[in-house]
Amino acid sequence: MTSHNPKALKSNYNIEEIRRDFPIFEQQIHGKPLTFLDSGASAQKPRQVIERLSHYYSCEYSNIHRGVYYLSQLGTQLYEEARGRLKNFINAPDDKEIIFVRGATEAINLVAATWGRQNLGPGDEIILSRMEHHSNIVPWQMVRDEKDFVIQVAPIDDKGNFLFDEYEKLLSEKTKLVAITHISNSLGTITPIKEIIRAAHKVGALVLVDGCQAIPHTRVDVQDLDADFYAFSGHKMYGPTGVGVLWGRKELLDAMPPYQGGGDMIRSVTFEKTTYNDLPHKFEAGTPHIAGGIGLGAAVDYMENLGFDLIEDHEQKLLAYARERLAEVKGLRLVGQADHMAGILSFTMENAHPHDIGTILDQEGIAIRAGHHCAQPVMDFFDVPATARASLGLYNTFEDIDRLVAGLDKVNRIFG
Repeated sequence: MTSHNPKALKSNYNIEEIRRDFPIFEQQIHGKPLTFLDSGASAQKPRQVIERLSHYYSCEYSNIHRGVYYLSQLGTQLYEEARGRLKNFINAPDDKEIIFVRGATEAINLVAATWGRQNLGPGDEIILSRMEHHSNIVPWQMVRDEKDFVIQVAPIDDKGNFLFDEYEKLLSEKTKLVAITHISNSLGTITPIKEIIRAAHKVGALVLVDGCQAIPHTRVDVQDLDADFYAFSGHKMYGPTGVGVLWGRKELLDAMPPYQGGGDMIRSVTFEKTTYNDLPHKFEAGTPHIAGGIGLGAAVDYMENLGFDLIEDHEQKLLAYARERLAEVKGLRLVGQADHMAGILSFTMENAHPHDIGTILDQEGIAIRAGHHCAQPVMDFFDVPATARASLGLYNTFEDIDRLVAGLDKVNRIFG
């Protein structure tokens, strides 16, 4: 048993009170307390978000932006207030730069299909990293196959560190865009994002950041980062599914063509010509996920009220404890041990497939992810078909880590 004593860690972070905010922890799974270690895929929802959604649907619901009656005007006000919350949350210069989308996948597809088709062609290059999620690879491949530009891949080392010097060598006057993760979903690596952006800008390239794994764990300031686009999903930051944000510099968004056509993205329509609406509506065709946007605003309020410094401190202490405890598990190999990490732990075990690990842990009430995590190039790099992944959220405890280790000991007992 490790000598680390989690009880000795002093903090203003009241984890018992926080866990009471999440109704899902009031139940048992297979007769065991729920140990949820899959927040990297989707985080659980606090009561404050659930109740906000329920209240909107129960008392405030209407379609927005076009109605002259009270409920429509109220819904419009609530939705646009949520947009303002997101603007402040990431310190965007203008709430018109906050584009509500279904999630980061749609955000990246939007940029690829509009800015990419408009600006990329033969002789151009973009740079991705070896750690990218499929949603930051496939959209660029689809446009590449149409526009015939080159995709370069920035490498990592065998610990999962981003190799900045090698990345710099790829940059040239041909580089038009760097599309890069802020925190790897499969390894937990925190990339040196400000330095990556600064180097890209030196050669005149734009930078799109996939911020899905960063936005729940650390303070994001798009002006301080000096990014050009930043994408994230609501469901990973304790908000509803089916809603997310694309932030982009206003001058870039203004110059990009619409992504989809339909209601709300138009100013006027005739059979001869359509005039498009101003930002942000130009990119928000059709009835939006109104409740999702309002619920996402409530999720922002929840995290802000807890305090990001405390969230980050709590999760880093959990991560350190988890790495200590997992080192005690026989035959366990951590896949990715970067110098700077967030609360994501991918691993393999000598005698058990990741899917078997996940199945056995489930019987103990422990939820982890098993598979390639939509990051097959990372799996290929480490020469593994899949990993088991435990990912931390603001509600996790040291006891959760102890239960995970006990469950993995059971895996070893079963598979020898």
